[in-house]
Amino acid sequence: MLAHNVYFDGKVQSIGFERNGRRQTAGVIAAGEFHFGTDAPERMTVVSGELSVRLDGSQEWRTYAAGTAFEIRGKSGFDVRADAPTAYLCEFL
Repeated sequence: MLAHNVYFDGKVQSIGFERNGRRQTAGVIAAGEFHFGTDAPERMTVVSGELSVRLDGSQEWRTYAAGTAFEIRGKSGFDVRADAPTAYLCEFL
């Protein structure tokens, strides 16, 4: 089953699905800065474009280009900043 997710007035959209018993979403983040909260740990892979990321509790922004990934603890959050539309894959760990 596919689930369409829309956040921040349509500026972030994804399709949720399950593969091999694991939940995942594939989506696009429009140019802008957004904050996400997490329930479960996540691995975000940048598929196309580039994201700058700041994990909750950190002052440091790190930039991730296409083909790179970062992980977020469960029950936390993170800020993302995109200068242009950026595609991602989110795997719930």
